Amino acid sequence: MATVVLENVRKEYPFDNSDKKKKRKSKADDRPEKKSDLEVTGERVVAVQDFNIEIDDREFVVLVGPSGCGKSTTLRMIAGLEDITSGNIYIDGRKVNDVEPKDRDIAMVFQNYALYPHMTVYDNMAFSLKTRQEPKEEIDKKVREAAEILDITPLLDRKPKALSGGQRQRVAIGRAFVRNPKVFLMDEPLSNLDAKLRNQMRAEIIKLRDKIDTTFIYVTHDQIEAMTLGDRIVIMKDGFIHQIGTPQEVFSHPANEFVAGFIGVPQMNFFRNCSLRKEGSSYTVDVMGKTYTLTDKQCEALDAAETGDIPVTIGVRPVNMTVSQDESAEGIPATVEVFEMMGSEVHIHMNADGSDVIAVVQTSALGDDRIKAKDRIKFDFDPGQMHLFDKTTGENMI
Repeated sequence: MATVVLENVRKEYPFDNSDKKKKRKSKADDRPEKKSDLEVTGERVVAVQDFNIEIDDREFVVLVGPSGCGKSTTLRMIAGLEDITSGNIYIDGRKVNDVEPKDRDIAMVFQNYALYPHMTVYDNMAFSLKTRQEPKEEIDKKVREAAEILDITPLLDRKPKALSGGQRQRVAIGRAFVRNPKVFLMDEPLSNLDAKLRNQMRAEIIKLRDKIDTTFIYVTHDQIEAMTLGDRIVIMKDGFIHQIGTPQEVFSHPANEFVAGFIGVPQMNFFRNCSLRKEGSSYTVDVMGKTYTLTDKQCEALDAAETGDIPVTIGVRPVNMTVSQDESAEGIPATVEVFEMMGSEVHIHMNADGSDVIAVVQTSALGDDRIKAKDRIKFDFDPGQMHLFDKTTGENMI
């Protein structure tokens, strides 16, 4: 039960440039291979840059982003497992930069469970309480209450090797839960589970969250986990925060092209060679030979930014696309490449003038239409569903 505040937190690691010593054929090759877009300062790599956030008491915040973006490093700094290079971290109003992990009143659930193989489930869950020398009766009460909440009471006498992956993860969560920590940290706890079990465990974590009055900080690379679990989502890339917002905010109003492409399954469609033009009091945009007139709300936003005639990238989510096999219908012509039946909906992958486009259409909306590979169809969308991105900066313009 605590607030967590990070102020201008930064983490740097020494840069391993040993590959510079390798022989190369020319001076042009005498540069270390660039493996990511992390900033390199002198002989150091900046893994996390100016991380700022205020996490409210009992809030569930998810850090999400591709591998190497700095999310796990941030979590480990909060836990005290990594030293910060600069900035400040506060837990429940107390500055913890130099406080040992055991004294921060946090509990952490790791990706690999980290259970003691020689101990029973009961002993694994009771271990931290025993090291605190809590009364035996109190330990037993806490362990059994946690086991009841997590539905693992029948497993208390088993050892980890006799448990499934999902059961082991529940034990790991229970071990952290019995400590009644101020902050619950979870580092990709579901990544080792299969898809069906991940779905079940997501639901279990949501139920658990309602039963535990504590602050959650959860790290994942899976944006579906982020969208379903978080009160707010922190989207990271290359050590930077790109957007912080509720799941609905980051889905409906992505801050930039990276966020728009990262959040949402299937990924947003991007049309990169588009022209925005101002015509009187309104704006139009040309997408693959078709002209769309923007809505009044979109035009007001562009006017406020004093936008002129510029090249832009247009983004449209697959669920906002419509398709038609009628040759006389309005729309942009395309060729079907893949038709995926997903049950209640279908995913139609198309090629339009060399660009990959995907539409998600309700199966019932197709009626008796039999769309198949190599069919010529047309796709369209409501201009009000467009996202306009600055061609240079990638920032969302409306």
